[in-house]
Amino acid sequence: MSDDNATTDPAALPDGGEEPPRETVSVPDEVELPRLLDFYELQDPEHTRIHRFYDELRDGEFRTTRCRDCDSLHFPPRIVCPECLSDDLAYTDLPHEGEMHSFTEVRGTAAIGMNEDTPFVVGVVDLGPVKLSARIDDASHEDLEIGSPVRLKIVDIDGPREQDRVFYRFVPV
Repeated sequence: MSDDNATTDPAALPDGGEEPPRETVSVPDEVELPRLLDFYELQDPEHTRIHRFYDELRDGEFRTTRCRDCDSLHFPPRIVCPECLSDDLAYTDLPHEGEMHSFTEVRGTAAIGMNEDTPFVVGVVDLGPVKLSARIDDASHEDLEIGSPVRLKIVDIDGPREQDRVFYRFVPV
């Protein structure tokens, strides 16, 4: 779906596959440090101009922006093209499957909301049109290798904020 006004049938994903798996993770009820250190940003129109990315992710869609003037694809989504400075951007689908480009295992202290379950794997996922960094769930460093196939996983954030938040991760295929 490259047209930002198009509607989707939730059962029919752009890549013809199944909806990505979903789980809920929790963040602490009390954050003793400043709000700026909360890993997951506030995702409503009042707090971010890319709220559409989160709204669509919440609905099982993984999308980003493409510039209508110079055709550059951006991840994360942007409100202005970093290549030509145009603000004529459209949301476009990203694949739900890719492969590991690089990865490492976090064994020590991590960011707020991510430090209760060390060790965990983070890496760069190659989706074809873009490479992006993400947490890789359900795998240890020993389970993966460069080129390992991975699939999108949507994570609902359960935490102290008064709004629903969502994020993306990947899992081995």
